[in-house]
Amino acid sequence: MTDRLSDVDVVVDSLLDTAPCGFVAFADDGTIRAANATLRDMLGYGRDELQGRRVESILNIGSRIFYQTHFFPLVKLHGRAEEIFLLLRAKSGDDLATMCNAVRRQRGGEWVTDCVFMRVHERQKFEDALLRAKKAAEEANEQLEHQALELEMSEQQLLEQGEELERQRTLAEEANRAKSAFLATMSHELRTPLNAIGGYVQLLELGIQGPITEQQADALARISRAQRHLVRLINDVLNLARIEAGRVEYNLAPCNLEEMAHAVLPMVEPQLRSRGIRYFVEIAPELTAYADREKVQQILLNLLSNATKFTPANGSVTVTGAAEGERGERVRLVVRDTGVGIPAERLAHVFEPFVQVDDSHARRAEGTGLGLAISRDLACGMGGDLSAESRVGVGSAFTLTLPASLPA
Repeated sequence: MTDRLSDVDVVVDSLLDTAPCGFVAFADDGTIRAANATLRDMLGYGRDELQGRRVESILNIGSRIFYQTHFFPLVKLHGRAEEIFLLLRAKSGDDLATMCNAVRRQRGGEWVTDCVFMRVHERQKFEDALLRAKKAAEEANEQLEHQALELEMSEQQLLEQGEELERQRTLAEEANRAKSAFLATMSHELRTPLNAIGGYVQLLELGIQGPITEQQADALARISRAQRHLVRLINDVLNLARIEAGRVEYNLAPCNLEEMAHAVLPMVEPQLRSRGIRYFVEIAPELTAYADREKVQQILLNLLSNATKFTPANGSVTVTGAAEGERGERVRLVVRDTGVGIPAERLAHVFEPFVQVDDSHARRAEGTGLGLAISRDLACGMGGDLSAESRVGVGSAFTLTLPASLPA
């Protein structure tokens, strides 16, 4: 170790070396600046063997591709990443399953990403808990059917039934918690190989493994579309599981709405441009909401993606904002399109999970049916709401309502 921060950005002292989790700090070019003893022991490296290496060298091939295409771009965009499943590659060649949290900050004149790795040992426990809860719930259902046939019960019998129902409610809650934990774990497990598939398809399309024919290129494009669709589905299921489990944290602070409306544009601009759809932002520069910036951008991105899918070529998408209430205590953000519109009988159900606006076999746009449900839950979690109005053949308008300041 050295005391000069110009040599090592993070001084790993004896306390960090004894931490029960692995720690690594690396620069934007991937060079490892420091690693604690716990990580070195996990991977089987000596004291100075990791420092100066590339961080990709401690990842297996699938996680390496995921790091390059998703993990580091996510950290660079948001400044942090939480609960990312990564497979580390030990010096012996073995793979170690870990959950990673990362924060990117400027230190010593350059940007450095600090990562903490926790070993994952609990998947089998979640699966066993789910099976036990399912079996217990089935037994509880059989007992309920038997009790429903006993129409004449004494006061004592009614009391006993109430106690039994309370026990069954507890079992059902345990089953729901086990389901959420299982979904979260399996989503992480599935995303890594799917992202690896996407990475390999990109390498083949680039011709790195040799030239490909037109028929092969078409097959690779179909594989890539299917991979992206599955990743979106898994991400949506994971987000829904987190919301249902109450594990979503909200970092509420004043947010400039005009700035956020422009910030999400690069993520949908290719689709807008390819269809000739015009994009307008009509929000006063001073309009702010008291909300979680990342969650508001996620809602905006979902709404803009839907608007782009269902708006014909040469149409338009407009984002407007305004204050509402007698004292301007709330703000309203509206995403309006000139798309195909939503039938009245389906409009009331668009915020329910897995509901598609067009559920026919020949629908024009892919989707999981979770984006609007997640967006509304996120809006409610910030003290706001998400509503919709639409006319077939005219277009749709989704209104996000948020507090303008910290609630009393």
